[in-house]
Amino acid sequence: MRFLFILFPFILLSLFAARPDAAIPGPVQAAPGATSARIQALLADTLAESLPLVQGQQARGFYRGRAYSPTWCAAYQPSAQGRTALALLTRAEDFGLLPSRYHAGALQALADSLAQPGAPERQPAQLARFDVLLTDGLLTFAVHLRRGQLRAFTPSPLEKAGVPFAPAAWLARALAAPDFARALLQCQPQQREYQQLQQALARWRRQPAGPDAAQRARRARQMALTLERWRWEAIPAADYVLVNLPAYQLEVVRHGRVLQTHRLVIGRPASPTPTLSSRLTSFTVAPEWRVPNSIATKEILPHMQAGTRATSEHNFLVDNNYTLYDANGQRLDPTTVNWQTVSAQHFPYTIRQNAGCENALGNIIFRFANPYSVYLHATFNTSDFQKPYRALGHGCMRMERPMKLAAYLLGPDAARAKLPTEAQCEAAPKPRSYYLRRPVALYVRYATCAVVAGQLRFYADVYRQDERLSQQLFGRGLAPAVSLTPNPQTHHKL
Repeated sequence: MRFLFILFPFILLSLFAARPDAAIPGPVQAAPGATSARIQALLADTLAESLPLVQGQQARGFYRGRAYSPTWCAAYQPSAQGRTALALLTRAEDFGLLPSRYHAGALQALADSLAQPGAPERQPAQLARFDVLLTDGLLTFAVHLRRGQLRAFTPSPLEKAGVPFAPAAWLARALAAPDFARALLQCQPQQREYQQLQQALARWRRQPAGPDAAQRARRARQMALTLERWRWEAIPAADYVLVNLPAYQLEVVRHGRVLQTHRLVIGRPASPTPTLSSRLTSFTVAPEWRVPNSIATKEILPHMQAGTRATSEHNFLVDNNYTLYDANGQRLDPTTVNWQTVSAQHFPYTIRQNAGCENALGNIIFRFANPYSVYLHATFNTSDFQKPYRALGHGCMRMERPMKLAAYLLGPDAARAKLPTEAQCEAAPKPRSYYLRRPVALYVRYATCAVVAGQLRFYADVYRQDERLSQQLFGRGLAPAVSLTPNPQTHHKL
């Protein structure tokens, strides 16, 4: 009996040696097939009772293309690529996002658990949960980087019509790339405004906290809100004209370089300038101003009624170079109208201001297609450009040095077109339109922080949009920094 007891292990070894596909017995381990089966079972749970999947449909498509094999695990541990992916989600705040929305805490707990010796029968379940949860977090992360958190179902301007962003396909391509993290992050807007601000936020978060920790946290949130807006309204063009409303500024950008900067006066909070995307296709020198009905009834009509009551010898319309027209477009003598019977609700007239030194549009206007009837134009009241607070208008944008922009838009045609100087326009105000051979993209955006000439700048939330967006994204906790002073800028070195 003792001889048989000694001989038994050798008999077992000879039996396994006779079978090429056999393995020498060792500690019981989870087979990859068992993990794949667990992954498939988790994804089949369409009610998400087992895992809180956000991108369940995309995750199922992703794993079907991989025959449900584990993606982020190797040798029953998170793989090197899995650790890289988890680290990316853990630092989601560098992109203005919250790690908790991508399962970062649960994933780290699973990774720590897998690193500990445990019951072998639990390994396939833990591996499957880690793998699927990490995939779901990455898919959600990619969608938020591309489209923003609040508009995850709205196509980004970077997406072509009829070709929506497919996060599962994007994730699969990133996996095949030499640098996984770099490839995944390419789904973000690539424009200079977004990229510079995102990098500034990452550096900002790595600076040591001091006595101003609360203020720094508010500034970080302000950057996060601006990044969210840039994802909604990303810029696909390489050459464009950009208006940033809180900065009261227009920039001419060509291949990532700012060629011109112009100060602006924008709409006051009661009549804010809207954000929009359009194209500059033409402009008019020495333009006639067709007064909007709202301005005619709210601002001009009271002057006409007051003048009638006072039996003034002066006529407000004539004194300000306005012309009155009836509903059929026929010119009217304003003294023949009983202005006391006219009201804002019953105003069957249109008013135009002729070209000239007192014209509200100045000596040039840039009209562009938009549903708000706003445009860029000059002004003869240039003193407003020296004020730090310039939300003073009705909604249109008054522009400093507009002829410089006109010359840029004409490009090589500027000399041949004989663009008049501002002095010539004032001396002989004759309307003339110029049409661009190459239209230029125009974007009006709302960004309360930006990197300008290598310096991080914060602007006052002039329309209080950050306040509303912060509540939508982060609740009523830490509010963004709000400046109540008229100074619109705060500068920080990077």
